[in-house]
Formats: sequence, structure tokens, C-alpha cells
Amino acid sequence: MDVFLDLDGTLTDPKPGITRSIRHALIELGLDARAEDDLTWCIGPPLLASFESLTGDPVLAPRALALYRERFSATGLYENRVYDDVPEMLAALHGAGCRLWLATSKPHVFASRITAHFGLDQWLEGLFGSELDGTRAEKTALLAHAVATTGADPARAVMLGDRKHDIVGARENRIEGVGALWGYGGEAELTGAGARTLAPNPGSAAGQILARLAVATVSD
Repeated sequence: MDVFLDLDGTLTDPKPGITRSIRHALIELGLDARAEDDLTWCIGPPLLASFESLTGDPVLAPRALALYRERFSATGLYENRVYDDVPEMLAALHGAGCRLWLATSKPHVFASRITAHFGLDQWLEGLFGSELDGTRAEKTALLAHAVATTGADPARAVMLGDRKHDIVGARENRIEGVGALWGYGGEAELTGAGARTLAPNPGSAAGQILARLAVATVSD
């Protein structure tokens, strides 16, 4: 079984680094920076669209994103922590024979540094992220690319993520989406996007995915 894993809000809690870097960009542009807690909705979705909303100007948004990346690439990506029990979840899935792939809207140049810094890369077969120009920032396109590259069978694959974009992207690629309730989306957002399975914690997520693996193995 192939398990595609979101990063922000699923494997790690990136709130300080992301929100402080957003504030940095807005302050540099002379705009209302807002409080960190008022920016958590930006964690997960593609940031260019978030900056279009924050600045109210699609022309200014790319400049805001560039300012964000200046701080994030130097400091913000390490203002982050691995959620409790995530290493155990990854170890259990890997030990059961699952192929684990990171599938994040974050640019892969940042995602690879984060997973290596926190030692998460030891369980991953590979990593899929967006390009700095925004290519494959949307989860549907990202997962389509990941499935084609890995040869994964959508009927024997799972996408674990905490935002609606993860669930919609999975559904549109015929992959089962599992909602991570410990992240930033919440039950209403995830079920509204079509998630049939919700996990309250990483241990529960591992159990649900392994149960699906067992069913798929029996049906072979």
C-alpha cells in the first residue's frame, strides 16, 4: 500500500514559522500584519492564494510571497515541531510494508530540508512538493503527478492530511482520504470535503491505515 502524507498540520506543527513569516511579509509591505492566531487558516493551502486574500491585490501577492520566503528559508522552516506520536506512526506503517511518500503543497526545496532536519526522511520513499513557481501547488495536480511517478494503485493508496485540499485532491485521484484531526482543518472542514475516515491522533491514523491494508491484502 502507498501512503501519501501531508506535511504542515499532519506530520509537523509549523505555526510559528509560517505565521511569523507571513507577518514579516505584510509588515515589509506596510500592510496590517494581523496576529499569529489570526493567520492559521493560511497553514496548508497554497500560499500565493492566501497572500492574494491577505493583500487584496493579486499583483502584490507574488512580492509578498517572495518576502515570506526570505524569512522562511532562513529561519521559519525550523520554527516547527513534530507532532507527538508521528515518528511512531511512520515507523509502524513502514514496518508493515507501506510505501510512504510526502505529498505537500510546500515547495519541495523547503520540505526536503524540514523532513531531513527532523529525521522524518528515514521513513520516506520519496517526496513530492510544489515548484517555487507554483507548479503542482494544488493537491489534485500534485497527487496526480505522485501517482504517475510512483506507479501507485489508487485503489490501494491513502492520503493522510488535515485540510480539505488533501481530501479533495485524494478524491479526485480516486484515493481514500483520511482526515488528521490533530491539524488545522477540523472535523467540519474535512467531512465537508468528503472525508469518510477521521483520525483523532497519529496512533489512530496508523491503525486505520493498517486496517485498510489488511483488507486490501485479503482481497488480493
